[in-house]
Amino acid sequence: MPKIILVALLAAAGVNLAFGQSALYTPRDVKLAYKKGTRSPDGRPGPNYWQNHGRYEITIDAAPPDRLVRGTEKITYFNNSPDTLKIICFRLTINIQKPGAVRLGNEDSTYLNPGVHIDSYAENGQQRPWRGQENDGTWRFLRLATPLPPHDSVRLDVGWHYLASLKSNREGMIDSTTYFLAYAYPRVAVYDDYNGWDHMDFTDEQEFYNDFNDYVLHVNVPKNFIVWATGDLQDPNDVLQPAYAGKLAASYTHDDIVRIASPAEIYGGKVTAQKTVNTWTWTANDITDVAFGLSDHFAWDASSVVVDDATGRRASVQSAYNDTAKDFHHMVEYGRHSLDWLSHNWPGVAYPFPKTTVFQGYAGMEYPMMANDETYQDTVFARFVAEHEIAHSYFPFYMGINESRYGFMDEGWATTFEYLIGRTDLGVEKADENYKEFRINYYTYDPSAAEDLPIITPGDAIKGVTLGTNEYGKPSLGYLAAKDMLGDDLFKKCLHTYMDRWHGKHPIPWDFFYSFNDAAGQDLNWFWSNWFFSNNYLDIAVGSVNVGPSTRDINGGRSGKNVNVIVRNIGGLAIPFDVVLHYTDGTTKTAHQTPAVWKKDQQQATVIVPLDEGKNKTLTSLQLDTGIFVDADSSDNKWQAKY
Repeated sequence: MPKIILVALLAAAGVNLAFGQSALYTPRDVKLAYKKGTRSPDGRPGPNYWQNHGRYEITIDAAPPDRLVRGTEKITYFNNSPDTLKIICFRLTINIQKPGAVRLGNEDSTYLNPGVHIDSYAENGQQRPWRGQENDGTWRFLRLATPLPPHDSVRLDVGWHYLASLKSNREGMIDSTTYFLAYAYPRVAVYDDYNGWDHMDFTDEQEFYNDFNDYVLHVNVPKNFIVWATGDLQDPNDVLQPAYAGKLAASYTHDDIVRIASPAEIYGGKVTAQKTVNTWTWTANDITDVAFGLSDHFAWDASSVVVDDATGRRASVQSAYNDTAKDFHHMVEYGRHSLDWLSHNWPGVAYPFPKTTVFQGYAGMEYPMMANDETYQDTVFARFVAEHEIAHSYFPFYMGINESRYGFMDEGWATTFEYLIGRTDLGVEKADENYKEFRINYYTYDPSAAEDLPIITPGDAIKGVTLGTNEYGKPSLGYLAAKDMLGDDLFKKCLHTYMDRWHGKHPIPWDFFYSFNDAAGQDLNWFWSNWFFSNNYLDIAVGSVNVGPSTRDINGGRSGKNVNVIVRNIGGLAIPFDVVLHYTDGTTKTAHQTPAVWKKDQQQATVIVPLDEGKNKTLTSLQLDTGIFVDADSSDNKWQAKY
């Protein structure tokens, strides 16, 4: 059989070509992607990889306290797929607020709204009806008047309106004249190479999946309202008075934190242009979403930080908040620290966007270049939340993650970076304590079967505590276990390889797993299967301990005694752990074991530790310390010597 045909067949069958090993469980739609050549079993985008793209010009009118939000948009949608598209799918996320919407959790009357009303719709300049609006959910299929062939585009014009929610964590009214508006525009859903149109219901629990698009956003608001948004502000002098435009421009060039505008200055009509309506225009290219906030009384701080040492490129850091929120007086400082640390440590990739803005709201929610964060009395926790949301700049915004289906690919990484930056902020001991308390303890001490469902389980198939466990703490532990096993240098090489390959694209879990295998030059499928495809949990135990006789080293000298420990893996997860020996003189000896100790046998491992004994120094006990990998039952982690 010719080699090229053999390779193609192996790829179609889901074989890991890099190591000649059977691949991980692979869904049939992913196997078809390998067969079509859009993805590769070595983790790279395949030679036939494609993704669709849109250009959006959006105009939105908002005039608080009027709750009416009205918008129009011009979309040029490019079909880069090999398929002729006869239908198109629109995302109408605000319809989650409609009575009767498919929703996880009950909401009261302050949450409910009539949803999005489509006022007009046109294809290539021809007006078309949008029928059955009362039945629209959070997505809607429309049949195109003219099928869209491969490598062609269609122009879509949409007009719409809706009422800003009185009570919605992720978007809506913050107070009577402060709005944070996200998901405020109908958008074309993702059509991808392995799953076709993404028409998963938005239930207000899972998150999002969007194409990389180019945006021009115009926001029309009354004078004395400031707008903060995704992207670069165009013509600041058109919407800000000269002194304030100058302060904003200066903030892009230095480390000092400056107050751009205070509530008193805004009330005094000193900040914005005094036209009846100001049009704030923002642009952003190759990005997955836009969001914006507006207020006539929020304080505005700004600074910048160098995120790319090689080029000296700076990123702007801004915050917008009610002046009574004491933690937000430090928010630009927190943001500067986050961008600096993330760029230079983990993931160690220069912050990819021109700015970030932390807006005071209610969600603790990320958007490209924006975070909608609560205020907290505890400034340490406020910084923790900001760092987590800003870490999302890489996953899912630098990488186009399908959060609704595979949320562990973004939340798990944000949780990991949140922990690692916390070790710098708080010290190792406190960061470990916080991580265990906030991310791990509930999961590991809850014996319910729901906690043990595999991480790979699609997000739309689970909910509640299982969804949270499988998106945040458990995958974060999996990534940290891989880091422990590979070592920082190799782990970072693998991470950067994956990020370089899939920046601006749509990776799925198998692209991640196989990219790591390829970059590491190792078959890590045993590890991925153990952590991401199994029902395993965190629980190890001391099986037996034997103090071995003296042995001879390679030079014939006495090498002393060894402690031979059989460690049982009751829960099954391949976790790192320390074997800690305690001596009669009060000293200890620690032997660290990486997850590689479980590679040959995931039920038990033999650990051999040289014994340091001498006069007045005898082994008294032995402890297995799992650290942040919190053991579900630590009562069997100790052995006591009997003399």
